[in-house]
Amino acid sequence: MISVYSVSLGCPKNRVDTERLLGALGAPVRPVADMAEADVVLVNTCGFILPAVEESVRTVVEAVDEISGLARRPLLAVAGCLVGRYGERDLAAELPEVDLWLPNQSMETWPDLLARAAGARVAGVGGIAPGYAGGTRLLSTGPSYAWLKISDGCRHNCSFCTIPSIRGAHRSTPAAELEREARQLLDMGVRELILVAQDVTAWGEDLESASGKGDLRPLLDRLLPLPGLDRLRLMYLYPAGLNDDLLAYLATAGAPFVPYFDVPLQHAHPDVLGRMGRPFARNPRVVVDRIRKHFPDAALRTSIIVGFPGETEEHYAALTDFVAETRFHHLGVFAYRAEEGTPAAAMPGQVDDKVKEWRRDALMEVQAEISEEIMESYVGQRLPVLVDAPHDEWPGLHTGRTWFQAPEIDGVTYVSGAGVVPGALVEADIVEARTYDLVALAEPEE
Repeated sequence: MISVYSVSLGCPKNRVDTERLLGALGAPVRPVADMAEADVVLVNTCGFILPAVEESVRTVVEAVDEISGLARRPLLAVAGCLVGRYGERDLAAELPEVDLWLPNQSMETWPDLLARAAGARVAGVGGIAPGYAGGTRLLSTGPSYAWLKISDGCRHNCSFCTIPSIRGAHRSTPAAELEREARQLLDMGVRELILVAQDVTAWGEDLESASGKGDLRPLLDRLLPLPGLDRLRLMYLYPAGLNDDLLAYLATAGAPFVPYFDVPLQHAHPDVLGRMGRPFARNPRVVVDRIRKHFPDAALRTSIIVGFPGETEEHYAALTDFVAETRFHHLGVFAYRAEEGTPAAAMPGQVDDKVKEWRRDALMEVQAEISEEIMESYVGQRLPVLVDAPHDEWPGLHTGRTWFQAPEIDGVTYVSGAGVVPGALVEADIVEARTYDLVALAEPEE
């Protein structure tokens, strides 16, 4: 038995990496909430943008401070994108207290490296077969949902993004391995699987005998019929991959697929999209119309960057009009940050920080009004709600989600009533709407 205190920063893909690592250590793992009880302290970092880097460094420094005075000091391991972005040598010079660095370019070696390092301190740990194949994830998301990472890295070269340099080229996980992992998760009682990758639509393009183009359908053919699967959600669907063939397939798939489309458009004006290096998304209205042709009532989510170098008032006005006309269910807006080493950081026409922040806040005000109207339209309806967890402050109240709410990034449904326990899928009447959230009451069927 090995006691582990772990924290995963950043995106859901990091969370999956942590869960896979801890499930492949070759010894039973006991999660602990106090570093003083741990044999291993694991920090899986994010390094995508500067605020994430700062949070990662701060988290590691806080861990160093907390364990330095312990009578029995745990092993401190630091993994993930911070290591991938800056390298072990430079980080070790600044943080010599870290015992083990785990770069994500060699993720397949993580279990062996950590097991060997921990085995020097904890009896009975070690002797595992390197890699994740056959391992059982140590699930951290509770009984209702789990993320299923289907690939790593990225094939695109967006001018603002650090991911390809940190995580490398796109690499798909074979369908048989993903099916095995999905079955394990469902056997644990998970009811919703969220397929996640930097670009889900690129899955399969690099696999043996592949055509060179991504095609999710063979993977979905394996996953959709799995017993116990109530919802299957796809996250981060790049516009070029959402072709009519895939959408037609999804339209005929039926449950458990949910018509929720997270398409990272980033902007709406072709001039800005061109500078972003996103020629496949020069006219985002095309992909929006394509989705709604097959799914008239689809829930659409996207992310937007404002204040990109060269963005003018005209460009921003066109973006605002696009958001108002499209009426996304969910929208994330980010003020552009120049990241060291990216082409966009050296572009002329950098926008003043105050202008970027104003544009972000103003666009979110537009979206808040849209979201409030969309949420209000559900009042009076009875919808299935997947219950995630008890509310921290109100006994009897739980947080859950309808089909158009993804975990950890969208609003929630506050639900109470008959049969409401974590992991349950209940029919509930929507009784109140807020800007991003819903309130529901589950009652027995008459």
